[in-house]
Amino acid sequence: MKMFRPGILIELCWSILGLYWLYSSIGTKKVAVNENTGLRVFRLAMLVLVVVLFEDWLRIPFLDGRFLPRLSAIPWAGAALTATGVALAIWARSSLGRNWSDKVVLKVDHELIRTGPYRYLRHPIYTGVLVAVAGTALMIAEWRGALAFVALATNYFVKARREEVILAGKFGGAFEKHKRHTGFFLPGL
Repeated sequence: MKMFRPGILIELCWSILGLYWLYSSIGTKKVAVNENTGLRVFRLAMLVLVVVLFEDWLRIPFLDGRFLPRLSAIPWAGAALTATGVALAIWARSSLGRNWSDKVVLKVDHELIRTGPYRYLRHPIYTGVLVAVAGTALMIAEWRGALAFVALATNYFVKARREEVILAGKFGGAFEKHKRHTGFFLPGL
């Protein structure tokens, strides 16, 4: 029997997140305002880049170099970070309930959620996934992981900014008040 490794824990975390995402997408509200096609294509291309960068078969000389030394604690720290990020993303997704969408949209009867992690953050799903990706990047400790993190952070920054424009248009003063009391990706920031 192989010894339990941090990479297995990370794969398990991502699998749990993926399965939860599929299950929880059932029964979401109908879309009232849809996402711009150009933005959607950009974001999907960035997501594909992130996934490809984490594939072991990708061996681009300047991206497969290590940015951290080979210490046994580093992969375990990455696994812990990944698990923490996945837990936050699931909590945030659960808090959104039927208002969730993978696109930048408004749902029919859309609600401004200010409970769960949304009490502290405006985009806790993105924060959770970014923390999880940072953990996975830490585990592999290669530049391709760092590049994947930067690509995803760029993707989520663009997406979150667009969402905030839509939410401000829909909820006006209520969203502005929520914005004053919450951080964008981190509490207080």
